[in-house]
Amino acid sequence: MGRILSIDYGKKRTGLAVTDPLQIIANGLATVSTQELFDYLKQYVNKEPVERIVIGEPRQPNGQPSENLARVQQFVNRWRNAMPDIPIEFYDERFTSVLAHQAMLDGGLKKKARQDKGLVDEISATIILQDYMRSRKF
Repeated sequence: MGRILSIDYGKKRTGLAVTDPLQIIANGLATVSTQELFDYLKQYVNKEPVERIVIGEPRQPNGQPSENLARVQQFVNRWRNAMPDIPIEFYDERFTSVLAHQAMLDGGLKKKARQDKGLVDEISATIILQDYMRSRKF
């Protein structure tokens, strides 16, 4: 059984999270420059068995596509062409940034740590992965 990796794709930075090999626990992996994302993921999947990738589908609260959706779709198409053996699928990411900020508050992080946008992206990717894993259990 391979890992599941999740992506919170952003214009500048992208948060990543990954499961353990048994797909029980989701953990933050990294925040990388979006320009370096494709190469980072190719290196990662060459070192670790990844069963699938889940990428946040950016939508507005009313369900309409957000401005970032076109960039995400371009990345997904590029991935599917280059790495067809590792499926990539969309998962609704609405409110994950809000939930990430709340998790940081609940965790007692100081204001300076809460302003770390990279950390917010990584936590958002973890939330996407946790929600995805929860949705598969029912």
